[in-house]
Amino acid sequence: MLLLYGYFRFEMISQEEINFRKDEKISIFILAGQSNMAGRGGVFNGVWDEYIPIECRSNNRILRLNGDSKLEEAKEPLHEGIDDVKKTCGVGPGMAFANAILKKDPNFGVIVLVPCAYGGSNITDWSIPSSKVHSRLIARANDALKYGGKIRAILWYQGETDTRNEVAAKEFRGKYKKFLHRLYEELKNPKAPFIQVALASGQGVKNYMHRVRAIQKAMEIVVTVDAFGLQLGVDGMHLTTASQVQLGKMMANAFFNTTK
Repeated sequence: MLLLYGYFRFEMISQEEINFRKDEKISIFILAGQSNMAGRGGVFNGVWDEYIPIECRSNNRILRLNGDSKLEEAKEPLHEGIDDVKKTCGVGPGMAFANAILKKDPNFGVIVLVPCAYGGSNITDWSIPSSKVHSRLIARANDALKYGGKIRAILWYQGETDTRNEVAAKEFRGKYKKFLHRLYEELKNPKAPFIQVALASGQGVKNYMHRVRAIQKAMEIVVTVDAFGLQLGVDGMHLTTASQVQLGKMMANAFFNTTK
């Protein structure tokens, strides 16, 4: 184990070094959805303020799969180079989640975060296997597995785009179920919990947001963390940095509850 941790002092990790730790305890977490998962905490007028809370600091036991599918020490913004290049990434829930896991269980091992969120994506995008976001998620998950370990959970925060109008909200349930079925079929890992975030905000009238929230909370075989009531930024859409930290901790607690 000392040999394993010694390699994490380097920002990038070579394939030769990875071969030394095939049997080490590595936990992979997939992060997917849209902009609130990608992280807009601390972003104002398209510029990130670069404030990193202590709960989101880098740790040599937390890695991320970067845009080139290489492992590196994870740091904020976690989705930089993964999200839409036209969008500015800030703080999301991923780093707070990972740090909360290690704080609660210091012997948890190594965490590999696989950011896959894409701002503005809707449930239709995710439900179609040939779409950019869906196919990329599967490809990145498989790339992460090549380094060893197993997928411990999928962290999901999506749905704001589907509150824009009545048709999208009405079709959300069927497309969401289709996405979940195909996701688990392709990942071949039915035991990995799917931890979803119930919406804190929407892009349409409020009753469509609450309709999508009701669908989310009624979904079977998923674990729900409710973000409603968490503080939003000035745009009324995205969680603040403090809210993202709180959400990450909530998702960590939900993960541990599924492993009891």
